[in-house]
Amino acid sequence: MSKLPNEAFRDTIGTIDKEGKRKFIFPKKPSGKFYEYRKWVSYFLLVVLIVNPFIKVNGNQFMLFNVFERRFNIFGFPFWPQDFYLFVVFMIVGVVFVILFTVIFGRIFCGWICPQTIFMEMVFRRIEYWIEGDRGAQIRLEKQEWDLDKIGKKSLKWFVFLLISFGIANVFLAYLIGSDHLIGMIEDGPTEHLSTLVALSIFTGVFYFVFVWFREQVCIIACPYGRLQGVLLDDNSINVAYDFVRGEKELGRAKFNKKEDRATSGKGDCIDCKQCVNVCPTGIDIRNGTQLECVNCTACIDECDSIMEGVGLPKGLIRYASEDEIEKKAPFKFTARMKGYTAILTILVGILIGLLFLRTEVEATILRLPGQLYQHKGEKISNVFTYKIINKTNNDFKAVHFKLANINGALNVVGKQNFKVVKQGMSEGTLFIEINQYLLESDKTKLKIEVFDGDKKIATSRTNFLSPRSFD
Repeated sequence: MSKLPNEAFRDTIGTIDKEGKRKFIFPKKPSGKFYEYRKWVSYFLLVVLIVNPFIKVNGNQFMLFNVFERRFNIFGFPFWPQDFYLFVVFMIVGVVFVILFTVIFGRIFCGWICPQTIFMEMVFRRIEYWIEGDRGAQIRLEKQEWDLDKIGKKSLKWFVFLLISFGIANVFLAYLIGSDHLIGMIEDGPTEHLSTLVALSIFTGVFYFVFVWFREQVCIIACPYGRLQGVLLDDNSINVAYDFVRGEKELGRAKFNKKEDRATSGKGDCIDCKQCVNVCPTGIDIRNGTQLECVNCTACIDECDSIMEGVGLPKGLIRYASEDEIEKKAPFKFTARMKGYTAILTILVGILIGLLFLRTEVEATILRLPGQLYQHKGEKISNVFTYKIINKTNNDFKAVHFKLANINGALNVVGKQNFKVVKQGMSEGTLFIEINQYLLESDKTKLKIEVFDGDKKIATSRTNFLSPRSFD
């Protein structure tokens, strides 16, 4: 970090005025190489976000986060409550990946991948430019009296924002309850699902509030990731950074004068045009150094490059660079901390892959009925068990039955001997196992019970069979 003499800017944020009231930001419309790249990345991610809940893999929704029924699908893999440990490991891998990415590339996730930034800058903000115009036009409109022109533009913008917020809420709901369920409710009509309509209205209101009023304050105030980066970044992290060595030089920044030679005057290459401030969506001055409010959106890079090109100075006064690269001209190096996070991430990914391979599509649990001992039936000993069969596949099991695999005995299910377990469903019940006492070698015999659907073995379960300590 450059040691600036005045760091009073760190005591305030760009969205609050001196009286503590909300100050709206009117950023200039960005343009340039990085902005074009970001548009294509953003539109691709928007398509992925919208179509994800409607894609099926082996009959499973590609991404589903049904917290109400505790069912999750990630990349088409279904996760039941019994698989929650896998979901936790998956989330930990994601967090460590973001941490490693931040240590190396700073807050680039916020500027390029975060849904909040993509929706705000590439959807809502672009519609705002289309309806109200660029920065200057928006400022003039804001100061303008509420005449027909202002009412018309504001009403159109708010109505379009409401429609988009409603669309986002529907997509969000598809992730929560499943796209098939959502489509079914739409076909039934809103009167048949009033509670869902209320939830949808609440989601719509939240998104509308965020993108109409709260806006960039989500990144500045609400998002914990901005605070997290403060402890993750160091002088080797690559950020959107102002080259203060070149920009300030011996005499500091100064207005551009085409008659003077900037290279020999001692003045920095920064001509103090403040266009990097005007284009910033969070209202900061990147020349003050790394700040929590910076989302690494690259708008200031494009704007500064355009200005430098216009005045005949080299581009790159604001660029992706580490602090050490700017101040010490040191090349990027993979530090011990980066290696540590990489090692942790590699280990976690290995564990996750191993757990995924060990995960079964059918889970069979057979346990002795609590509080029940064995029973004598002549020469036979009987135990009561409960069973639970979870079918995680997208195929119905139509003739499920059990077989004792490691000992001769009788196994009887209460009810039908061959029962059905529907796809993505569960069946539970009670069964009795009777074994001749002379086949039992101890008071606690381990049983291996195989579960079949017709002639196909689908699962294996192990349990204990209780009997007297000795037989006279």
